[in-house]
Amino acid sequence: MHRISGLPERHTGHPDEANRNESVTIAVTDGNGCVAYWSREAQELLGYTPAEIIGSPLAELFATDGTTFRHRDGSLLDTRAHLSPLLGATQQQGFLVTIVPSPATGKLQDLMWWMLEQQSLSLSIYDRDGRLLWANEVTRRAVGFGQSEVRGRRPTEFLHGSAFEEAERRILRVGETGKPEYTELFVALPHEPKAHAWAVDVFPLKDGSGRVHAVGLVGNDYSEQYHSRERMALLNEARTRIGASLDVTGTAQELVDVTVKVSRFADFVSVDLLDEVFHGSLPGPGPHAGPVALRRAAHGGTAPLPPDAVLGVGAIHTHPRSSPIARCQATGRPVLHDIKDPDIIRWLAEDAVQAVYVDTFGTRSLLAVPIRARGVILGAALFLRHSSSPDPFGPDDLTVIEDLVARVAVCLDNARRFTREHGIALALQRSLLPRGPTVHPAVETASRYVPAGGSAGVGGDWFDVIPLPGARVGLVVGDVVGHGISASATMGRLRTAVRTLADIDLAPDELLTHLDDIVTHSGLPQDIDGADETSEIPGDIGATCLYAVYDPVSGTCSLARAGHPPPILIGPDGTAHVIDMPVGPPLGLGSLPFEAAELTLPGGSLLAMFTDGLVESRHHDIDEGTRSLCQALARPEPSLEALCDTVLDTQHPEGEADDVALLLIRARPLGPESLASWDLPSDPAAVAEARKRACHRLTEWGLEDAAFITELVVSELFTNAIRYATGPIRLRLIKDRTLTCEVSDGSSTSPHLRRARLSDEGGRGLLLVAQLTERWGTRYTPTGKTIWAEQLIQAT
Repeated sequence: MHRISGLPERHTGHPDEANRNESVTIAVTDGNGCVAYWSREAQELLGYTPAEIIGSPLAELFATDGTTFRHRDGSLLDTRAHLSPLLGATQQQGFLVTIVPSPATGKLQDLMWWMLEQQSLSLSIYDRDGRLLWANEVTRRAVGFGQSEVRGRRPTEFLHGSAFEEAERRILRVGETGKPEYTELFVALPHEPKAHAWAVDVFPLKDGSGRVHAVGLVGNDYSEQYHSRERMALLNEARTRIGASLDVTGTAQELVDVTVKVSRFADFVSVDLLDEVFHGSLPGPGPHAGPVALRRAAHGGTAPLPPDAVLGVGAIHTHPRSSPIARCQATGRPVLHDIKDPDIIRWLAEDAVQAVYVDTFGTRSLLAVPIRARGVILGAALFLRHSSSPDPFGPDDLTVIEDLVARVAVCLDNARRFTREHGIALALQRSLLPRGPTVHPAVETASRYVPAGGSAGVGGDWFDVIPLPGARVGLVVGDVVGHGISASATMGRLRTAVRTLADIDLAPDELLTHLDDIVTHSGLPQDIDGADETSEIPGDIGATCLYAVYDPVSGTCSLARAGHPPPILIGPDGTAHVIDMPVGPPLGLGSLPFEAAELTLPGGSLLAMFTDGLVESRHHDIDEGTRSLCQALARPEPSLEALCDTVLDTQHPEGEADDVALLLIRARPLGPESLASWDLPSDPAAVAEARKRACHRLTEWGLEDAAFITELVVSELFTNAIRYATGPIRLRLIKDRTLTCEVSDGSSTSPHLRRARLSDEGGRGLLLVAQLTERWGTRYTPTGKTIWAEQLIQAT
């Protein structure tokens, strides 16, 4: 062992240059870490005599870093200590303490040591049993212990918490397996006011043969990057999750889910809006000073919410002036508070509902942010963090949540505007559809209209039941392309056109031909070059329609369709099948002719007319949907109304993307007792016979009060047929809600109502018919025409 002859100047503790890299033994300790033997070199280097130091703890000789010796006069020695355990027969007896002089400043070994010690990352080395061997300055400062205090101890012996238990398990696992591991911990170290985010690498330290001698640990405090990443993740989640529903309460709930369940930004979130927002109206401009009444749109928390500790969704609560929600409504600025702030204490004293929640869950801080869109405050969002959260809200949280709520406000305003438009479209749609079942002696009807679910809303599906002369009834179902107000308006135009064409008593195929012309002429401009390429195609272009006329006298039904699904017929025995009939193109798409089909509807049979939303779905094809609909229609139900409900429950679950119109018609043929018909010659002498037979039948029906007007109508219509028409003449009387008088002939010439001059001998007959009856008109048939007139009668 090299002996130093004297103390160096300024007590640097270094041997001479020749022996700079040699170690010097200075002491031996007992099992308790106290100095038992003290060498002459130690006395020369540190300045302590054996009498002064023997029996004292060795740790008193080290500086705060736990590795550098301190001289008796307080100066630090440029050396490092090395402790070698002394082993007895059964246990460790003490340590052999040696001093290793530090290498010369500027050499590679010296630089490497400084790099490890001064590294900004937390560096530490553990043995394979998880006991600390060395830690750099950043680590010692972070844990708050000196080197000598923690050397030889496991992390959980001086750091407490599940995160440190996890770190120790990884150290032991790496020491055993030799495979590196990586983890991220969110933990508060001793003396830290808030938790930090740490990225931890645990890796084996191996020799050239691959044997693991120790375990290295590198910790990087990346809290700033972590919080930035969390804020970006929160905003990204908001972009993808919020605003897709176009529903006010749904959008509010999406904000709650993102900030509570997805990002854990807050432990409880509530969204309260002014009542006008739920109805689609824009609230008046603020500020809303004083107590403010808001309706709960959504709320949610990390813990189950007891009913008595929170408002129910849809409940209206008046927030006092002192509440953070009322204050942010009045000022338009967010509010950030600790729960112990005087303003919050005063608010909780005035608001018992909020106080119960705060007491139940131990709230520690809160954020209240106004929801502002289009320069108008719609409501406010309240964010709470409980005592179980690592940190209270801070300025960075306020910044990110302001940005998030601003995005949500736009989505809520879009949902509000959609609610308003949806309400207008639905009101328009329902005002244009028949109100309730149409009462008609020839048919029993039931109908339903169901708007589409989600953001599609009200579409252009429609139906109608049109009374026609001769106890007949027109039945129509149609589907307009698109949704919203424009689709409802287009539906209204088509329904009006169909009623107008039906009023002139056109056959189904002829009616669709005229309707197709109307749609074609009201479409895009003919000058394609002058039309805007972005012009929207009108909703009636591509619309579909199914029109049918049922005659209860003959029991026949004539149908034609323009691109529409065919109806389904359910016979009296309960069997259902799709009617095989020709299909024409959708309206406005071509000039192909429409063809009609005719079938007999037995008494008690059921005809189902519907739009494609009832059989088409993203879950199955149209053939499967049609089979399912046939099965649903064949089910026995006590009424048509109940059958409508059954069909919709089966075929159109809530949330489907297309709206549905359904019209059910049960046929009621007229019996012979309600009908009288005579074929008479085209002879003026037959007029009296026609009047006689008509009066006789009215007497049988108990309609003697209608005899005078009926005689006049028969005389006029029969006389006109004799004078202007050819071929045999048929007189027919039909009794249902009205008394219909029909005269048919072989001519296609229609009489016209005109005003006769004082000197004219004729021309007043039809004017009298028009004045004395409810209505009159002409219907063309394949063999000629039929002139009819209706009178209202009392039911018998």
